[in-house]
Amino acid sequence: MNAEPDSLVLREARIGERVTDVLITDGHIAKIADSIRSSAEEVALDGRWLIPGLWDEHVHFNQWALKTRRLDVSTATSAREAAQMTQAAISSKGPQPVDATGRPLTFVANGFRDGVWPDAPNLADLDAAGNGVPIVLISFDLHSVWLNTLALEIFGHAGHPTGLLRETPAFEIENLVNAVPDSILDPMVNDAATDAASRGVVGIVDLEMAWNLESWERRMAAGANSLRVEFGIYTQHIDRAIAEGLYTGQRVNELLTVGRHKIITDGSLGTRTAFCFDEYPGMAGQPDAHGILVVPPTELAELLARSAEARLQATVHAIGDRANSHVLDAFEALGVTHGRIEHAQLVTDADVARFAALGVEASVQPEHAMDDRDIADRFWPDRTANAFMLRSFGDAGVRLVMGSDAPVAPLDPWITIAAAVGRARDGRDPWHVEQALSAEQALAASARTDVDTGQVADLAIVEADPLSSSPEQLRGQSVAGTLLGGRWTHDAL
Repeated sequence: MNAEPDSLVLREARIGERVTDVLITDGHIAKIADSIRSSAEEVALDGRWLIPGLWDEHVHFNQWALKTRRLDVSTATSAREAAQMTQAAISSKGPQPVDATGRPLTFVANGFRDGVWPDAPNLADLDAAGNGVPIVLISFDLHSVWLNTLALEIFGHAGHPTGLLRETPAFEIENLVNAVPDSILDPMVNDAATDAASRGVVGIVDLEMAWNLESWERRMAAGANSLRVEFGIYTQHIDRAIAEGLYTGQRVNELLTVGRHKIITDGSLGTRTAFCFDEYPGMAGQPDAHGILVVPPTELAELLARSAEARLQATVHAIGDRANSHVLDAFEALGVTHGRIEHAQLVTDADVARFAALGVEASVQPEHAMDDRDIADRFWPDRTANAFMLRSFGDAGVRLVMGSDAPVAPLDPWITIAAAVGRARDGRDPWHVEQALSAEQALAASARTDVDTGQVADLAIVEADPLSSSPEQLRGQSVAGTLLGGRWTHDAL
């Protein structure tokens, strides 16, 4: 008997407490039963756990791929140390490559965390590190950049006193240094996608600050098929999206879907630009003492109304408590349905209830709580009980979806899940453990499907039970296989 086409039987799959067989046909789960008789190809799972394939609901995929090739200065404990790490990396590479004019190419590194440094980014340290090479260091949260004098001249900010640029100027420079030729970037992206699949990931929401439709079409046409991709559209590209008739949920091809309209309303905690009701310590009387509101209420209302008319659902970046309240006000006034807020890091109790009442989804990144706990304790004093409120959202009935915000945190759903469940890392005591999720909640917030008959066969096979593993074990979870529509994207069985 010939094997059934496009069919697969997973033998002895563990689904919860049950060990059973699973028949996959035409990319969907056709049957779950004991001892399925079929001529299909068979793979023995030997009691390994079969779970839904995992999604990362917030990534900047080009930047994540690039970061894997760049110096990481996140361990630097001071501006001086970050500059010294940069100097050592430049020296170790030998002569820096030059552009067509003979000028050395800009050296780019990622991950600095000046919010907890005893000293501030400055030109003297970074100029000393360059030795004739322009330098751009990108902060871990992507909301600021630190340049030396040569780089300031190249990127149009000559004469800046410190070299530290925040928000819009920072984003502009990041877009320039991330503008790598397709022939170089696409292989990096493919490698990153393959790596994600090896961690059980079947899909991503790509919120790269670029027009990504043709980029992903090109990659997929060339054979990149490890992930489903839902690409976001930023305000600067909204006219083009509307002109091309794009709308949220529209299928471009089997793996590519039009995502949401991404709007950034405030900054970040790490850059002290998240828009808050209270002033940041030490900033009293300064123009941005409460953070930065990038999109004022009238403009936000106009953007949301235009998106809704074009059937482009909105996902709005809001980190500070005042920014979150501002966005909820706009959603409520316009009667926006299917609204989503990205990050929702500091939220008042009253606004948690409003998330639920308005049906607004919270797209959260639990590992940020581990990265930002010291910064939050320093700059959100007496308010950290309202920071990263995962349990409060869940208890209120708010729909949670989880991601990494890579490259801000690693694109690894097990790190994300572990942070949500344990609220701890590196041997430290849990931080506000009252906001921890259960493993069931964390897994549900990381998946879009179930292991059930009729569901698309986006599945992961893992070596340890994710519902009974400790947070430390979750961080090291071993993925034996990943299936995307019944097709192997990772096979280590």
